[in-house]
Amino acid sequence: MTDYDKHLDKNNANFVPLTPISFLERAKDIYPNYEALIYEDKKYTWSEIYKRCTKFASALEKIGIGDGDTVSVMAFNTPEIFEAHYSVPMCGAVLNTINTRLDAKTVAYILDHSDAKVLIVDRQLHSIIEKALTISKTKPIIIDIQDNFADQSSLKKIGEKEYENFLSTGDDNYQWKFPEDEWKAISLSYTSGTTGNPKGVVYHHRGSYLMSTGSAVAWNMPNRLNFLTIVPMFHCNGWGYPWTIPMLNGKTICLRAIDVKKIFELIEKYEITHFGGAPIVLNMITGAPDSDKKKLNRKVNVLTAGAPPPSIIFKKMKELGFEVMHVYGLTETYGHVTQCAWNDKWNQLDEEKQNEIKARQGVRYPNTEGVAIMDPETMKEVPRDGKTIGEIMIRGNVVMKGYFKDQEATEKAMKGGWFHSGDLAVMHPDGYVKIQDRSKDIIISGGENISSIEIENTLAKHPGVSIAAVVAKPDEKWGEVPCAFIEKVKDKEVTEKELIDFCRETLAGFKIPKKIEFCELPKTSTGKIQKFELRKKAKETN
Repeated sequence: MTDYDKHLDKNNANFVPLTPISFLERAKDIYPNYEALIYEDKKYTWSEIYKRCTKFASALEKIGIGDGDTVSVMAFNTPEIFEAHYSVPMCGAVLNTINTRLDAKTVAYILDHSDAKVLIVDRQLHSIIEKALTISKTKPIIIDIQDNFADQSSLKKIGEKEYENFLSTGDDNYQWKFPEDEWKAISLSYTSGTTGNPKGVVYHHRGSYLMSTGSAVAWNMPNRLNFLTIVPMFHCNGWGYPWTIPMLNGKTICLRAIDVKKIFELIEKYEITHFGGAPIVLNMITGAPDSDKKKLNRKVNVLTAGAPPPSIIFKKMKELGFEVMHVYGLTETYGHVTQCAWNDKWNQLDEEKQNEIKARQGVRYPNTEGVAIMDPETMKEVPRDGKTIGEIMIRGNVVMKGYFKDQEATEKAMKGGWFHSGDLAVMHPDGYVKIQDRSKDIIISGGENISSIEIENTLAKHPGVSIAAVVAKPDEKWGEVPCAFIEKVKDKEVTEKELIDFCRETLAGFKIPKKIEFCELPKTSTGKIQKFELRKKAKETN
């Protein structure tokens, strides 16, 4: 022990657990009457948002929700899911945002696995939730979101409680619960991973705080920016931006569903400065008819992540007035942890070469302590030659706590003191990462992770299927889509349409194969399917 360690201990004056909830309280204290959140004709100031969140937290506590309880939310990008990022952890509970595109069986699994005590759900999802609740053992308290800006007139109530009425039961002067430990869980997000059942990724308060501050620095985000919610807030907590924007006294404009014409209208109306979106959203914007587009009066900053975007997308977006930065991350890393940070020396290169560089996954964020390309067997870094393939490894405070109720998967993912991403890449001499393949056969379609094994297991249940193998097929609109290769049972006839209809019975729409080919599958001498051969075939299919 040195003199610097004597009588210099942590205490309540010099050590306070980090939590992104504090950003909302600060915004309320400093900018109480500034517009904070806009959705259609609803407009809330910071003081109003703070009051709504604390009242909702109080209402949750009154029905017995507290430390370590899971509160699930299945909603579109509306004020309710934004508020849940504060109200749920304010009472000590853990926020579980559920993908609105999932099928009922998967939703039921998530409700059971997370032991959800409450489910806040948009009434538009009524049919999926009703079916999920007949499957799940867990029977959470249901709180309906009634959205008057969506067509819900023909839909009956899902639960006995309605969001606004439930909120009104809370106390006005509720004192929210500051986490005793910044390592405590703040949210739970399910990712499909490489198995049929999704894995629950646990975030802590510290990581969410640091993701918010790191994102602001990496993207050069100014105070008083206007942010459009295109990234679903159920996906990695909207890449953390429901927590980041209040820190900057920014204004959040909610977009319930992707509509290119409306995107341009909102950009013009609210002078949008920033938004994030998967490459498919960028494709939709650049491919929209001229009648849906509007001339931009100012530069709009765009973040894109998901399936590696084709370099041409950067050119097309720039021509429209958008400045795109490519980032990379996973659900397990709170979202993006690398960025294609621009170097001025590249300004001398021709446009095609510049766009090729922009398509790289880049270098680590300031909130990420380590990103390396390693041989997963030796845990040694591969040469920085832009050719030698290794696995992307990550370490830092924005790596998840682990997988919920899955010690084995957690230990495997963190083996050797690094998080194993499962993504194969090369490292260029300048230290910039470029993904080459996905070692775990995950298909990224429109920003959504799809498990090939889940689709294969579904196809294998058909009586006419002997063996099924699913790989990613490049797609101009979605980035990647599932493509299935089938060996039929001898003397059994089955058609592509029949198998697609069969998948539609149990799989979410975005998981259904867009193309099915019948053939003898290429195998190794031990019978293992050679998926690299199938990927080549998938690229050639129409």
